[in-house]
Amino acid sequence: MFIVTKSLYTKEYNALLKQLYRLRVGSGLRQIDIANKLKVPQSFISKIETGERRLDLIELKEVCEAYGSSLKEFIYEFEKELNESK
Repeated sequence: MFIVTKSLYTKEYNALLKQLYRLRVGSGLRQIDIANKLKVPQSFISKIETGERRLDLIELKEVCEAYGSSLKEFIYEFEKELNESK
């Protein structure tokens, strides 16, 4: 039997949050800028970055695109960071 555990407190999830933050800051965007692009409250972006709000794959794709990146590029950088931290 396959049991899925919450990934919120894992090294991998922490790397995901860091990658999202770096992507936003590296794009020169504030949380409110991304929120306006996505037509969501600024608190939505804050909750994502702090891990309070989890993203599904479709939301992650939309967030990446709002940052001026693609999901493919994001995953590449995410995997790269995970491999470097081993």
